[in-house]
Amino acid sequence: MSYYSLEDLEVYKLGEGFSDEIWVIVSGWDHFAKDTVGKQIVRSADSIGANIAEGYGRYHFKGNRNFCFFSRGSILETKG
Repeated sequence: MSYYSLEDLEVYKLGEGFSDEIWVIVSGWDHFAKDTVGKQIVRSADSIGANIAEGYGRYHFKGNRNFCFFSRGSILETKG
């Protein structure tokens, strides 16, 4: 059985790339937009990859699955 490192997972790479793009977009906004909605969008986008990483580090499948659900919630929050 082979194991992948976290950085080899395509879903993790996509989550991190998405987060980086959100940072670039929000950094171009004016101060008020950054301070209100921008901070929340950046936090939710950052938590996508963070939850994937935390779930990947769990020993049991159920723990990993829960963090995948959290990551999905962060995706929907960012999208909304």
